[in-house]
Amino acid sequence: MIGDIVETKQCQLKDHMDLFHSGQVVKICAPMVRYSKLAFRTLVRKYGCDLCYTPMIVAADFVRSAKARDSEFTTNKGDRPLIVQFAAKEAQILCDAARIVCPFADGIDLNCGCPQRWAMAEGYGACLINKPELVRDMVRHVRNQIDNPRFSVSIKIRIHEDLKRTVDLCQKAEATGVSWITVHGRSVEERHQPVHYDAIKIIKQSLSIPIVANGDIKTLKDAENVHHLTGADGVMVARGLLANPAMFAGYEETPLKCIQDWVDIALEHGTPFTCFHHHLMYMMERITSKQEKKVFNILSSTSAVLDYLNNYYGV
Repeated sequence: MIGDIVETKQCQLKDHMDLFHSGQVVKICAPMVRYSKLAFRTLVRKYGCDLCYTPMIVAADFVRSAKARDSEFTTNKGDRPLIVQFAAKEAQILCDAARIVCPFADGIDLNCGCPQRWAMAEGYGACLINKPELVRDMVRHVRNQIDNPRFSVSIKIRIHEDLKRTVDLCQKAEATGVSWITVHGRSVEERHQPVHYDAIKIIKQSLSIPIVANGDIKTLKDAENVHHLTGADGVMVARGLLANPAMFAGYEETPLKCIQDWVDIALEHGTPFTCFHHHLMYMMERITSKQEKKVFNILSSTSAVLDYLNNYYGV
């Protein structure tokens, strides 16, 4: 709901690009469908997350429909730095979407990595890694039409079987002025196979802009290991943060304080029950027994969940 956001002046913010030159690995919450919304972003920011992405938004729908804008993009003045991720295949539509979010976010990211069939069939997501000229065109258009020099334009990709093609894509994007590139170290066909961290390292060595490593990072130790293996400037985490939103603060499993914080934040934001409950299922995965999961996972109202947490965990 963009209309009721308090607009934050860019000059009051530390430039988010400075994060990549701080000497520390940048800790990033990935764009996750249904999950990386405002309430969850608020939670992970409390526990050491430096930069958050929105879930992927289809740019054409966002530009065309006020209803899509209201349901897909909600933020507030504490929700920074923030990157809005778009699925797009036309340069001008991506520009129009970027222009709408520009006052309320720090940058946009073009999704060139989503391997889902529907996205590829529509010409979005990972099929764009085979269209470097189109990616270059989209980045260039946004660069030329957004007059705030601190507004970042990044891309998130998967790798090709032939890594030379990936390096070529990244170098073309870099030459067009892309701010950084997030590399999920798997090909489009790979789902649960090991991540090719060696490929991310080669990409990092071939470019001079920041590179963010993504894939199978589940603990702070994993994040540090991936940083050392690849030389990446940042790490992006999805499922690891769902299971433990306090991961970046060094917790091995979700602390009760984090569960309490989620309850408070979710209620304050009016988070729909299904989303509220699903997040708790993920967070409590490692700290509940099989029997407890059976009971907890079939609860069907906010009051039932609150009673359960109070009775079993004193939350």
